[in-house]
Amino acid sequence: MLLRSVRPLLPGCDALGEPVDVLLSGQRVVAVGPGLDPGWAEIVECDGRALLPGLWDHHVHMAQWSLARRRLDLSGARSAADCAALVADRIAADPPAPGEVLIGFGFRDALWPDEAHRSLLDAVSVSAAGDVPVVLVSGDLHQGWLNGAAAARFGHRGHPTGRIRESEFFAITVALQDVPAEVLDGFVAEAVRAASARGVVGIVDFEAPWSLPDWRRRIDAGVTGLRVEASVWPDRLEEMIATGLRSGDVVEGSGGLLTAGPLKVITDGSLNTRTAYCYDPYPAPPGVVLDHPCGLLVVPPGELRPLLARAHGAGLTAALHAIGDHANTLVLDAFAGTGARGRIEHAQLLTDDDVPRFADLGLIASVQPEHALDDRDVADRLWAGRTGRAFAFASLHRAGARLALGSDAPVAPLDPWIALAAAVHRSADDRERWHPEQEIGRATALGASFGVVPGSAAAVTEGARADLVLTDLDPASCDPAALRAMPVAGTLVGGRWTHRTGI
Repeated sequence: MLLRSVRPLLPGCDALGEPVDVLLSGQRVVAVGPGLDPGWAEIVECDGRALLPGLWDHHVHMAQWSLARRRLDLSGARSAADCAALVADRIAADPPAPGEVLIGFGFRDALWPDEAHRSLLDAVSVSAAGDVPVVLVSGDLHQGWLNGAAAARFGHRGHPTGRIRESEFFAITVALQDVPAEVLDGFVAEAVRAASARGVVGIVDFEAPWSLPDWRRRIDAGVTGLRVEASVWPDRLEEMIATGLRSGDVVEGSGGLLTAGPLKVITDGSLNTRTAYCYDPYPAPPGVVLDHPCGLLVVPPGELRPLLARAHGAGLTAALHAIGDHANTLVLDAFAGTGARGRIEHAQLLTDDDVPRFADLGLIASVQPEHALDDRDVADRLWAGRTGRAFAFASLHRAGARLALGSDAPVAPLDPWIALAAAVHRSADDRERWHPEQEIGRATALGASFGVVPGSAAAVTEGARADLVLTDLDPASCDPAALRAMPVAGTLVGGRWTHRTGI
């Protein structure tokens, strides 16, 4: 295939080059230059569009994202009462079949004026067929709000509030994904097509407990629009090790699309749920004593270090979730003490002393820039006086850390342009940019959006893998609003179209 008249993103990611032709063959870029005419290739007229390496989302929960796209949307709720009203409206208009669970997604309660309590949902969740089990999933995935019927179904009968957090809720999350494989795979296939339409060529999938067997099945069935690096969680670690796969190994029979990923461990909670593990306590309402005033350490060092050592000894890297500053210190200590390699997921709040340790230890800072915009008001309230070192992308970059951008879908949409825009311009509305000193440059953000797995293209050069995206605008210079909504004309994985429109 010959892509005629494209403007490749230059290797420094700071500008587009002059129009050239790009010849693809054997899943590779085989020639770049003006006036190419091999005589045998299909010619695609690209009319001077920008051409850059395909984009990766370095943090996705693919099954949850695919399901969340079909769940009751709670993201607009500004109070517990709003959420309950949305549930009531859904049950009145379209009640689930008897025995089915009504699932909502996306509430963020940290700034609500009222309390999310089981009784609110119990009052609105009765249909002609009886009590409807209701599970509302928070936008950060770290807590659920259940009515009495759902609490009983999922092993929490008589729970005083219906608010289930962290590890106990993760077990419910897995149960909510217990749908027939062919149904879930169909939902995933739709989500893959949507990602391809946004220029995505690969994802790092952190779905629990181990998504590699699922992706092997999906690829065999023809879901081939993305490359996937599939992580494993601690409860399946030994099974992963028994396969002999090491992080970065391509799974045989996957056509090069499936790669063994890292060990994923969640060490603390999240900001909105007030469980991110911090040095300083969270502000509490008057007269309220918080159960975990500084957040929650889910996996303490005494458990984490043996896990890291075991994974490292078996050739696996690690991806450790750490949001609070104290959690990040402990995770950095664990990497240093075991010699393990890998990445820290989120790294949202950091002490000044910990920022340079990412580069010193050779760790990737896997960050989700849209979270900075979603969480700015919550952070200003719950991390008051500390937000200058929250979502500290520029500080990490200046200190030499390698950044990898992602969405944490479904926490934010699986759309790399949204992440790029948030990284370079920390406002998505008419408000002032939030801590603009932590914005990173366009070239840095683009570079952090390409793949960090073996073989990923860093530039459109001869010999590079033909994972490419064609855009209608120049991503190196367009304004932030245009970058966020970037029109994508085509996406190729291994020289094969996964999305094409207008060319």
